[in-house]
Amino acid sequence: MKRVVKDSFSGLPREFWWLWTATLINSLGGFVGIFLALYLTSGLGYSASFAGLVGSLYGGGAVVASILGGYLTDRIGRTRTILVAQLTTSVSTLVLGFAESAVMIAAMAFVVGVSGAASRPAIGATIADLTEGPERQKAFSLNYWAGNLGFGVSAAVVGIVARHGYLALFVVEAMATFVCAILVYTRIPETAVKRNHEHMDNSGFFAGYASVCKDWTFMGIVGMTFLMALLFQQAATALPITMGIKGFSSADYGMVISLNGFMIVILQVLLSRAVKSMSPRRVLAASALLCGYGLAIIVGASSLPFYFLAVAIWTLGEIVFAPVIMSLIAQLSSDATRGRYQGMYQLAFSGAALVAPISAGYVIDHFGVNAIWIICGMVGTVAAIGYTVLGRAAEERLSGSADLVAAVTH
Repeated sequence: MKRVVKDSFSGLPREFWWLWTATLINSLGGFVGIFLALYLTSGLGYSASFAGLVGSLYGGGAVVASILGGYLTDRIGRTRTILVAQLTTSVSTLVLGFAESAVMIAAMAFVVGVSGAASRPAIGATIADLTEGPERQKAFSLNYWAGNLGFGVSAAVVGIVARHGYLALFVVEAMATFVCAILVYTRIPETAVKRNHEHMDNSGFFAGYASVCKDWTFMGIVGMTFLMALLFQQAATALPITMGIKGFSSADYGMVISLNGFMIVILQVLLSRAVKSMSPRRVLAASALLCGYGLAIIVGASSLPFYFLAVAIWTLGEIVFAPVIMSLIAQLSSDATRGRYQGMYQLAFSGAALVAPISAGYVIDHFGVNAIWIICGMVGTVAAIGYTVLGRAAEERLSGSADLVAAVTH
């Protein structure tokens, strides 16, 4: 066991661990997304409709950030993008904490949504720049683990911090984000220049993304990832509605969904290590089936243990999915286009965060609560088939690239 733990955490460069530390600090202080709706309704007395509008603006900001952050990552560099995004997030979070008018709150929520997510493509590109081969998948797994660990802790302590007033939550998050910006800027050199001797990519915004969109294998994988992201979103959208309709309390839902975070923290590193030598397409296909059918069995759920079982199944799929898909996306991109590839990948998740609540509500209202879970099984099946076909094409392409590099080297 000691050797397993050592192998799981060793072999990565020092710069990665500084980035990992920044990710952990940032997620530990990530309070706004957790309590924003409660703050607006209970703290400031706004309506639930207004809270929903602000939440949509916050999520919509992440959609813009995926594209903008990817472009800036390739144009001005990874470290500068993270610095600008995190400093903007720090300032805008403080302003949001002091804002009282509806217009200012809505505007700043959008700004926080944009800046808070704009650094994600740069972080993904930095990890890809710093690592290669099996170590890359390990690095993505560990960074994903840090984010979930920090989120779990922040969700647990948000109530304690809120006792000192809602403003304290904004201040703590602003401070944490500021620390992350300085930490990354001072400890992590610009990896794009280090790897790409032609320096930064100078393609225009639209021309740069047009070239990415012409990569049909990659765009197909992004499409399948969007379907997976829709499945993940059901935990926060359709699941609480379903449990409420079936007579379970919000406390019951809290206990059930907490299993997801607990399993990720405990099993992420070990399971990621177990699948590192497996074919990406097989891991992704298996993950899609676990997620799809783990959600589909909720149709028959009538007790808490059944819900716990469902969460456990799709969480296993999520655990093995995250590092493998991130590593595959990094392999498919070149050094000069890595930011935009990461941006399109992130767009799958931010887009799903916007689409899922609306689509889930429509399905439940018009076809009944069980319909959404049957559809989840179908979506998981489609994603599994898509990953199998597209994953084979991606592996053939990567194998051909490796053969070409070997031929040139020798």
